Amino acid sequence: MAVYFDHPIDAPESSGAPIQLTWHPVSPVLAVASSSPSSGGTVDVYMQQGDFVEKCHLERSYQPTVVHWHPTKPVLAVGWGNGEVILLTYPSGDHTALPNTHSVSCTLLKWSGLGSRLVTGDQNGVLAIWNINGKGRPQANHLTKHEYKRPLSSCIFKPATPGDDVAKLAHASVRGDSNALDKFGWNKAPLKIGPQEELTFYVSTTYGTVYVVDEHGKSSELLNVEGAIKHLYYFDKRDVLAVITDTMVLSQYSLGPPGGAQEFMRVKLSSKSRLTNYIAWTDNGLLITTSGDQTIRLWDLERDDNYVLSLEEAVGFERDEIVNCVSYCSGKEILAAGTSCGRIAMWKMVFQSGNTKTDGKIQWKLQAPTEIQGNVTQLEWSSNLNLLAANNSHTVLILSEHVMSAHFSQQVAAVQVSPTQLSVSQFHPEVHLALQSDSHIKGVCGTKDSLIVWSGKQITVYEISETALHNSGTFTCDSHVVAVHGENLYTVEPNRVQIRTPQGTVKQLLTFSKTEGNPVLLSVCQSYLVVGTDTAHIRVFDLCRRDAKAHSSAKNLAEFIPNLGTLTSVKCNANGSQVSFLITQVNGRPDHKVYFYDVEMDTITHFDFFSGRPSSGITTSEEGERQQLEGTELSDRYPISHFWDESEPRLFVCETLPVSSESSSPVPVDGADVSVVTLFCTQEHGLLLHDCYLKPAGLQSLLAMDVPYYYFICKPGERDSSCHTKVTPPLLHLSQKSPTAPKMVSRRALRDFVGLENCEKTTRAAMLNFSFYLTIGDMDEAFKSIKLIKSAAVWENMARMCVKTRRLDVARVCLGNMGNPRAAKALKEAEVEPEPEAQVAMLAIQLGMLEDAEKLYKSCQRYDLLNNFYQASGDWLKTLDLAETHDRIHLRTTYYNYAKYLESAGSKAQAITFFEKSDSHRVEVPRMLQDDTSSLEIYVNKMRDKNLYKWWAQYLESQSDMDGALLNYELAQDYLSLVRVFCYMGNIQKASEIANDTGDRAASYHLARHYEGHDDIKQAVHFYTRAQAYNNAIRLCKENSLDDQLMNLALLSNPEDMMEAACYYEERGAHMDRAVALYHKAGYVSKALELAFATEQFSALQLIAEGLNEGSDPALLARCSDFFITHAQYQKAVELLVAAKKYQEALELCVSQNLDISEELAEKMTVTESKDMSEEARKELLERIADCCMRQGNYHLATRKYTQAGNKLKAMRALLKSGDTEKIIFFANVCRQKDLFILAANYLQSLDWRTDPEILKNIIAFYTKGRAPELLAGFYEACAQVEIDDYQNYEKALDALTEAYKCLSKAKDTSGKQEVKLSDMQHKITLIKKFVHVRRLYVENATEAVRVCEALLEEPDLDPAVRVGDAFGFLVDHYCQQGQYQVAYRRLEELQKLLPSQNLRYYISPTSLEALQREMGVILEHSEQKVIIKDDDEVVEELNESHS
Repeated sequence: MAVYFDHPIDAPESSGAPIQLTWHPVSPVLAVASSSPSSGGTVDVYMQQGDFVEKCHLERSYQPTVVHWHPTKPVLAVGWGNGEVILLTYPSGDHTALPNTHSVSCTLLKWSGLGSRLVTGDQNGVLAIWNINGKGRPQANHLTKHEYKRPLSSCIFKPATPGDDVAKLAHASVRGDSNALDKFGWNKAPLKIGPQEELTFYVSTTYGTVYVVDEHGKSSELLNVEGAIKHLYYFDKRDVLAVITDTMVLSQYSLGPPGGAQEFMRVKLSSKSRLTNYIAWTDNGLLITTSGDQTIRLWDLERDDNYVLSLEEAVGFERDEIVNCVSYCSGKEILAAGTSCGRIAMWKMVFQSGNTKTDGKIQWKLQAPTEIQGNVTQLEWSSNLNLLAANNSHTVLILSEHVMSAHFSQQVAAVQVSPTQLSVSQFHPEVHLALQSDSHIKGVCGTKDSLIVWSGKQITVYEISETALHNSGTFTCDSHVVAVHGENLYTVEPNRVQIRTPQGTVKQLLTFSKTEGNPVLLSVCQSYLVVGTDTAHIRVFDLCRRDAKAHSSAKNLAEFIPNLGTLTSVKCNANGSQVSFLITQVNGRPDHKVYFYDVEMDTITHFDFFSGRPSSGITTSEEGERQQLEGTELSDRYPISHFWDESEPRLFVCETLPVSSESSSPVPVDGADVSVVTLFCTQEHGLLLHDCYLKPAGLQSLLAMDVPYYYFICKPGERDSSCHTKVTPPLLHLSQKSPTAPKMVSRRALRDFVGLENCEKTTRAAMLNFSFYLTIGDMDEAFKSIKLIKSAAVWENMARMCVKTRRLDVARVCLGNMGNPRAAKALKEAEVEPEPEAQVAMLAIQLGMLEDAEKLYKSCQRYDLLNNFYQASGDWLKTLDLAETHDRIHLRTTYYNYAKYLESAGSKAQAITFFEKSDSHRVEVPRMLQDDTSSLEIYVNKMRDKNLYKWWAQYLESQSDMDGALLNYELAQDYLSLVRVFCYMGNIQKASEIANDTGDRAASYHLARHYEGHDDIKQAVHFYTRAQAYNNAIRLCKENSLDDQLMNLALLSNPEDMMEAACYYEERGAHMDRAVALYHKAGYVSKALELAFATEQFSALQLIAEGLNEGSDPALLARCSDFFITHAQYQKAVELLVAAKKYQEALELCVSQNLDISEELAEKMTVTESKDMSEEARKELLERIADCCMRQGNYHLATRKYTQAGNKLKAMRALLKSGDTEKIIFFANVCRQKDLFILAANYLQSLDWRTDPEILKNIIAFYTKGRAPELLAGFYEACAQVEIDDYQNYEKALDALTEAYKCLSKAKDTSGKQEVKLSDMQHKITLIKKFVHVRRLYVENATEAVRVCEALLEEPDLDPAVRVGDAFGFLVDHYCQQGQYQVAYRRLEELQKLLPSQNLRYYISPTSLEALQREMGVILEHSEQKVIIKDDDEVVEELNESHS
């Protein structure tokens, strides 16, 4: 909670009434413009406490019309009524007048975003733009001047745009972002560091025109509106310009391309005529207006929402009070409003139903008003956030925010109510006093006998009596912090703490070195004083003796805590062994930890509220703390205040806020999620969580803890319902002039002392020990501490503690000592629940802790038990909501129970609704309305439900109303009841029609029984059949020899009935075919076959045999197979033999009858594992199957069976016959056997391997894997011959023969012919090498090549290594090229003689042949067509197309 101190400004005598005031955007400096009808006007500058800056005083004979601070520099622009504009510099007082540009009253003064330009305007519409240098001085004359001929009313610059984020660009560049890398290029535009100033602005006139002026000073008309424009606002998030006219019409324009504006909304704002409306605008698009009454209207342009805030009489405002002005502080999110009665109302913005400001709904909470004198006409927030300037038409007051002072010690609490008033509460005895001070109260502290108040300039000591406060002394002291112990006061000054008497006399000094710093924080607990300094040192002093003695040496906390900024609070415990403190970090944000300094061990530990865990190294109760932490929300928070118990040194308490609530506000706002956390702190066990709960809404902040109570500051008139506070005694105050102060302190009992607030000191100590030992898990010590306690109330309280700590073992002992067997039994029965929380919830129910039980059920998500809990509590609204949202599995049961409750309460109409929702209305509603037959009949006819019709029909039948019963039975479609009633009434014809028409089985059965009872067998059989009661129909047929109907009925019935009918036919010896069919249909196949064979029913036998399979009796299968063989149905016989596992016979039958073995039949004959057949027999069977498949040409199936038999060689041969190249290659690679590789390679040679490189590669690979080098050599030799014969490619042929020679060399010589083969192959290689050499030599030395070729022709056995034709062709081509056609022709003739039957074109190029014909004049025989004379004189024309 905060209060505001008002500081009137120290205005000079020459100043008149203030008319304008404005804060500097950066510094806490206020400028005030005043006017006087006689002397003109003045402009003065004041400090934050109202001190006048004498040098900064401007006075003119004209009134100041507008004042505006530079955005960053301490320069104030002032416009006067005569058009003069002066720049005043603070604090030197230097002032510079702009060159004379305006001749009439100045209406505009506007700085650009960073202050490099200033815009001035006047009543005549003259607009001037000035360049301002870095010192805030104008640069020569104006930059641009425009004359709009109309009075100028408003001006606004576009907001500055953010510059380039160098850190983000650097990270993006490291990640490889090309756009970011381009930003750092040397040939690119320089990076824009920091905000980039926008020099474009908009200016309006009183005639409704808005102009836009760009950065070069060029002006253009943007838009026009009706009426005079009063205000222009720019909404940066949406790029929207808002225009407000004097008639309070708001228009919004979206700004597109330069010079373009599109209106998208126009609305009339609420206002009263003849009243001046005050308008404020916030950066987040919030438009705030006053309308001359108690309301403030807000238009949220960002969320497209609007709402109204009103002054409330309950808070302290009057009914006729009018809001004059408003001011919004965006940093604190507070809206301040000045009223006509001298009050300042403040609304705090809070967000609900959302975690962020964007998804939550805005709500405003009205704070207590701050009162000043006069009529508040203007308010202005400072950038300092804690300063507010208020103009009451007579003077200006600067309100500085001050955190409300409060203190508690020795059962005396003092709370500041206003800047000069305290509320003092004494609890033993209970007395409430009020204190009115003559000066502002900066702080307060006290003991049971005295109260000390200080203002920062003086200290006043008051003695406390039962009826009043007496001033016992006042002395001057500028200490900003004071502490008291006994008769001693402790004040601070640089580097020391002064110990004073109540009269101010210094009796002792506690000095601090320069390293230790200046004392800034003091705190006393019992007889110990802890001092914190501005250099983050702490010292503890013992105050037990006459003089204070050092209890510990100075501890430099900065050495142990990184990022430590400043100490914000220090407290010590009752025996001086522990010191707790809070800090702010270097960046100014509050730390998430509360720190503890152990004086004796000289160690520092902490509890981190961000993670919800203490620091490492601190021992904790693993089980107890784990359970407690699971049930509380300690994470993501930070501490705001902390206290030690007044007498118990182990007990510590602190307040925490969520991290999202961190703000500049020094105190938590109303509605904040404040939690109160209690810890035990000891050397042996470290930090142990004792309790944690959310602060109740009626309480404001924690003040202290003194077992058995927490002490809270509360608002006047608000009190937590759970706080245990006695009736307040009469209010006492100093004098009749002193206003009464409301009681501001409320007590709340600790969890362990609820119901034991007035227990004696021994019981209190025992309860504390019990709680401590229970927290650390030491049950023996816990029970020892309370073993002497006999009070049932104490045991009940401890049982309540067990609900919080979830210690059921302790709870059982407490229940036993309480003598509560019912609760003990309920707890025992709850042990079947798997969730510990559910068991604890049952304990809470038995102890009357219903809220805790509800929370526990919710925490473990046992919504079924929570549903039962709500029902037992009678809270049916929660019950129904829970069932509909979380416990839908019990939704209908919940509806039913609620309906029963409503029925018991007499609300039958609502009960019917919920019986219907529970789907139990068909039974429950007739039961409920059975005494009100008229209502029941109306309900039945309304619902049109068959079950209800049936119930009503039965009721009418019981009342002998047969016609009504028949009507309702018909509506219910209950045909059985209709037939039953008609039979009862003797209308058998109608009953038969119903049974026949509807086919209802139950009705047909009832009618059949009726006919049977009246010996109408035919009709009885008919209706038994329609009822599908075939056994009854069969029984009647057998009894009455109805053999024809018996067969049909038996076939429709079950196997048992079929069996009985078959036995009936067999016994009678007639219709044996029917007996066989029924036996077969009933599943008695063997019996059917025996009877068929015995009676020679061959057609039936064939039908039965078709249904046999491998699951049938083998002997039966064999017998049937013989039957099919006899009748030449060999395929069926084979299938039966296979089913009988007589595979050999089946196979022989296939061979003898030449039956095709299908893949399915082969698989059936394939035996995988059999005890009746050996492995050899199995393989033999598979080979026989494969042989049969080979004969039938089913090579793939044969391959599979050979493979299953393990004979892979035969499998490969079968596969070779199939010609499936792909499978042959795959099979050879899978089997990896030499013989198979060779077979596969031999097969592949038969294919066109010359055109398929893949086959060629597989041939070589298979011969290699098959280790057959002689075969591979033969293949290479064949390849070489193909290259020579087909392509004349002797180079490739040479390579192939070389490979063949290598392979043949590796072959094992078993016949002795290898050397001969190698010699012949080497000779071939030599000849081919020579011919290849001749071809290569011809390019370099043709003569030598011809000579070598001539010599090569003389070689014996030249052909087939080198074809003679190729050698002669080489020579003929050479001589033709040389022009020696005679020699070439002779060589050609020699070739014809050697190879008379060969085509010359095989060897000689067509070019050479054509040249010979042309040069020699001879006609050579055309190779395309030859005439060959055979011995028998037959003429054959041979076409050689391949070489044409």
